[in-house]
Amino acid sequence: MALFDLPLEELRTYRSRSVEPDDFDAFWSDTLAEAGTHDLDARFERCADTGLATVEVYDVTFAGFGGHPVKGWFVIPAGTTEPLPVVVEFIGYGGGRNLPHAHLLWASAGMAHFVMDTRGQGSGWAPGDTADPVGSAPSLAGFMTQGIGAPETYYYRRVITDAVRAVEAARSHPLADASRTAVIGASQGGGLALAAGGLVPDLVAVAPDVPFLCDFPRATRMTDRKPYREVGDYLKTHRGRAEQVERTLSYFDGVHFAARCRAPALFSVALEDLTCPPSTVFAAFNAYAHADKEIEVYDFNDHEGGGPFQQAAQLARLPRLLKA
Repeated sequence: MALFDLPLEELRTYRSRSVEPDDFDAFWSDTLAEAGTHDLDARFERCADTGLATVEVYDVTFAGFGGHPVKGWFVIPAGTTEPLPVVVEFIGYGGGRNLPHAHLLWASAGMAHFVMDTRGQGSGWAPGDTADPVGSAPSLAGFMTQGIGAPETYYYRRVITDAVRAVEAARSHPLADASRTAVIGASQGGGLALAAGGLVPDLVAVAPDVPFLCDFPRATRMTDRKPYREVGDYLKTHRGRAEQVERTLSYFDGVHFAARCRAPALFSVALEDLTCPPSTVFAAFNAYAHADKEIEVYDFNDHEGGGPFQQAAQLARLPRLLKA
C-alpha cells in the first residue's frame, strides 16, 4: 500500500473532529473511584521454572475493574536489591501477556518491567490468562463493539480501568520505584498507554507506538481493516445507531486522553499503516498536552511500524527520563 492518508506536512497540523463529552472527566473520576472501592490485592508469585538466568519473573494477579482478577508479569534483573524505575506495558489487540521469555528487553536495560494481560483477549496471536467476567474467557476478536450502546457498559471502560490499576499494582512491589514510572505499548497497547497517561498524573514518560483507539470518527470511516472495521460492520447491521456509537466511543478516544497527559512522550507512526491510519495517530500526537513530545515517522511501513527501530528509539530516550 502506497501513501493513502494526508501528506506529512498536513498530518503535522491535523486535528480530530472527535467531540469531547462535557462529563468526560466526571465519567472517569467516578469510574476510577468505584474501582478504588476494591482492594488492589496485588500478589506477586516468584516463578522458579522459567529457564531464564538473567532475570527474575513474578506471576502477578491484581484486582482491576469491578475487583475482577487481572494477570500480569513482573520481570526484573536477577539479583535486584534496590528499587528500579518501572516500565508498565500494555498489549496489542487480540494478544495476551504471552510467556515470560517474550519480555526480556526492559529488564535487560536495568528496569522493572510490568506486563498487563488484557481481559478477555489473548487468543489471537499471543496467549492470555485473564477472563472478562462481564464478557467471556479469553477469545478471538470482536471486542470493539462489546457493550458499545453506552459508555457505562463499553468493553474499554473495563480495560482502561485495568490499565490504571496495573500502574498501581506495578508500583506496589518493593523493588519498584513508584516515582519513576513510564507506560508503553504498541497498537491497542499504545492507546492504553495514552489512556493511562491521561488518568495517572505523575508518570515520567508515555510511549505510544502506532497507537490504536484514537480519533474514532475518522478511523472508523477511513479503513476497512479490523479492528476499526468491527464498528463499521456493527453499524452496517444496526442501522441508525451511528450517533449513539460515536458518543460512546468519545469517552475512550486517545485524543481526549492525550490532551490530559502530563509527561514527556515518544510516539511512532507508520505512513502506510492501514490498521491505525497515520492521521489518527497524529490526531493524538497533536493534541498531546505536554510540550516535550516527539514522534518517529516510518515512511514505508504498515502497522508493524518501526519494530526494533522504535524499541531502539525508546531505549535511547526512556532510560534518561526514568533515571533522572
